[in-house]
Amino acid sequence: MHPNPAFRQTPQERNIAFSREVGFGILAIGTEAAPLMSHIPFLLSEDGNTAEFHLVRSNPIARRMSNPLEARLAVSGPHSYVSPDWYEIDDQVPTWNYIAVHLVGEIERRPQENMRDLLNRQSAHFEDQLRPKPPWLTEKMTPEVLERMMRQIVPCQMRVHEIHGTWKLNQNKDEDVRLRAADKVEAAGMGAQTDLLARQMRTLP
Repeated sequence: MHPNPAFRQTPQERNIAFSREVGFGILAIGTEAAPLMSHIPFLLSEDGNTAEFHLVRSNPIARRMSNPLEARLAVSGPHSYVSPDWYEIDDQVPTWNYIAVHLVGEIERRPQENMRDLLNRQSAHFEDQLRPKPPWLTEKMTPEVLERMMRQIVPCQMRVHEIHGTWKLNQNKDEDVRLRAADKVEAAGMGAQTDLLARQMRTLP
């Protein structure tokens, strides 16, 4: 995470809300060689203390979870290159603005009989964001097919001990300079990511 304290003043409840809304991140564990990482959707409790997710049974991280493992779940938000010209002041350098939250804790496998409930809650959470589309339900599947597929995935949980958020939005610049940069980020037209980032640069967490 960025060491500048100016970018790390976001209230913890905002970091939790952001992570819950995104619901997707990179799970990483240390090994004797290179770290193992997996891209996963997850459910985060309202208090931020518990993240629930599932892994394919053959995933190398799942294979190592005979005991709880220390892990980090990195959640990324909007990001963009920021040109020095956009500040309209002298002696500036290029940078990259972004939002990221890291959840740190212990991960462990949960009993296999928890898989159906987790799948139902995960799908309900994300299907709800697609309304008015009628939600997909596990009941739509042939029971034998569903059972066979669920045997290939395992329910997991992270007990979150630490939450670290970096909201790098030019807080270290004067307000008028930051707002000019936000306008240029949006005007660069690099997609929904930059629109969201510009909005955050204007309002700050």
